[in-house]
Amino acid sequence: MGVVTIKMLAKELNLSTAAVSKALRDSHEISTATKQRVLDLAASLHYVPHPYAGSLREKRSRTIAVVIPEVADSFFSLALNGIEAVAIEKGYHALIYLTHENQEREIEILKDLESGRVDGVIMSVAMKTNTFDHIKLLHKVVPLVFFDRVCEEIDTAKITTNDYECGYLATKHLIEAGCKKIVLLSVSESLSISSKRMQGYKQALVDYQMDETLCRVIDYNEDLTRNYDLLIELLKSKDRPDGIVATVSKMTTEIYLACMELGIKIPNDIKVVCFSNDSNAPIFNPSLTTITQPAFEMGKLAATILFKALKRNTQVLSDESAVIPSDLLIRASTTGSL
Repeated sequence: MGVVTIKMLAKELNLSTAAVSKALRDSHEISTATKQRVLDLAASLHYVPHPYAGSLREKRSRTIAVVIPEVADSFFSLALNGIEAVAIEKGYHALIYLTHENQEREIEILKDLESGRVDGVIMSVAMKTNTFDHIKLLHKVVPLVFFDRVCEEIDTAKITTNDYECGYLATKHLIEAGCKKIVLLSVSESLSISSKRMQGYKQALVDYQMDETLCRVIDYNEDLTRNYDLLIELLKSKDRPDGIVATVSKMTTEIYLACMELGIKIPNDIKVVCFSNDSNAPIFNPSLTTITQPAFEMGKLAATILFKALKRNTQVLSDESAVIPSDLLIRASTTGSL
């Protein structure tokens, strides 16, 4: 028989399509007897309502887009859980788009979203994004909320953590653990979170009167082979660091493998702090000291603010931005005792 439609039900019952539609929605305009006839036939023919029919009437897709760099990173996986928890509660679908840290891919995705296929967007900017016209164009069309990696130039809500303070705190912890030559592994100065973590790192060096000629910032990129070679070169150098602050989680494995390859002992020879939400951090050998971000809470709050704007049928307001603090979780990679 194929897909059963309201039109088919109406023809079978000798009713108008409007009457059948109202009966299926339990409208008070339709008598109880007629409703029952419609429901009985719908059940017998296994009628399934079109999932977007109501949305089309409301001129809404009941769908939001979540644009993120990747899902392998535990931070983004947890943030997605927070976003979806709110979306499901509101009766919405969340479409996940991955930029793979590529600005051109990000531009393509946002151009597609300008068509109105989604009611709103939650976004974390790609690592190498350094121009923002494509994001500004999207913001003119649909409500937009940033989380974690934000675009400062756009006037909308931004859900972040205290990146400057965390960069400072991680560096301070290594200094107090006895480190003299601390390296910051960074990913992109164009990202506000990287810039703020770097500023915190540098301020801690100043406040604790460290010899800044022995401390430096190393830039990582998406080329994993190059990054590993860079790390090996760093650890084999005459001025090998005795402390590392890694600003993203995926650096952790490379650091541990490079130290293992070169026979460098963590934390005796070098101490490591990483910005990470990896649930495996406690079972690394040695267990990893982390700056752990409130990823689930950040995603949940970003979604809550977006749905508030959708309910009001307005753009998202920048005064709804929020900073949720991260935690320093001290483990054996900096103390050797936990």
